[in-house]
Amino acid sequence: MSKKQNEVVEREITKANGFAMLFVIIAGYVLSTVCVIGCIPAFAAIPAVGALLLVLSIGGFIVFSIMWGGFHIVNPNEAVILTLFGRYYGTIKTPGYFYTNPFASAIAPKNEAADPKTEVSIQGKELSTNVNLNLPKKKISLKTMTLNNKQQKVNDALGNPIIIGAVVIWKVTDPTKAVFNVDDYRTFLSIQCDSTIRKITRLYPYDLLEENETEEEHERTLRGSSQEIAESMRDELQQRVAEAGIEVQEVRITHLSYSEEIAAAMLQKQQASAVIAARKKIVEGAVGMVDMAIKQLGEEEIVVLDEERKAAMVSNLLVVLCGNREAQPVVNSGTIY
Repeated sequence: MSKKQNEVVEREITKANGFAMLFVIIAGYVLSTVCVIGCIPAFAAIPAVGALLLVLSIGGFIVFSIMWGGFHIVNPNEAVILTLFGRYYGTIKTPGYFYTNPFASAIAPKNEAADPKTEVSIQGKELSTNVNLNLPKKKISLKTMTLNNKQQKVNDALGNPIIIGAVVIWKVTDPTKAVFNVDDYRTFLSIQCDSTIRKITRLYPYDLLEENETEEEHERTLRGSSQEIAESMRDELQQRVAEAGIEVQEVRITHLSYSEEIAAAMLQKQQASAVIAARKKIVEGAVGMVDMAIKQLGEEEIVVLDEERKAAMVSNLLVVLCGNREAQPVVNSGTIY
């Protein structure tokens, strides 16, 4: 049998006004009580009528007691999934007080039947919503929720171990799929989030190999293109959890760093690259200043230097301009020749 044949299509249930049915049931109890009271004198006058009133009163109490099971209170951004004798009966997504078939029972995933007021934690990940789980009628929350995916160690495209963490903003848009298509939609989302982060992270390097390369010249990186990478994660995760009736609104990378075993080496590499870049700037500036000084001295004929003296002057200026410490001036009181 194909997957489409097994898929349950959501439909809004036909429901009655809960307050009207409440009035009917209370009136039925009152009528049944009157029948009980009236059967006593009826037995004395006409036994058959008394027996009939007794049977009607007992039957009324049984019927109206069963009818109490058809009431449902649905709050805003909640849904109730009902089944009737093992078959999907319908979904209530409209907030209000309603009455349905009393034999239809509400169902929910496993974590919805846990202890009340328990914060859901799945495989080290926290869901930011405290849900009142032990409800008389189980309900599915349609509110926007957050899955805090804790930091995990993953290898990037170059095989370097990195630590990455992400937050997923999500909500249930099709509660029927969330209940019937997967065993536990929260656990399903958590596992798919782990798998998606690992898959996408392995496609990109953490950073550029060469400092002189730009993002346009090289492929995207996890550090330099975090927004684009997060969007790729969102698209991939949405495809994976669509069958569970979940909409992934956003994925945000909250933590990204090298793993401890290579963090020190990568820090030294970054420091060396920064020193080289700074020295390059200093040398370029010093050469320009020396060239300007020699040209200006020659053009204004302040002093005439031969090639040997020019070389000495260039050497001295470069030492002064490129040195790490301040130069100590030396005054030459004699001739330069």
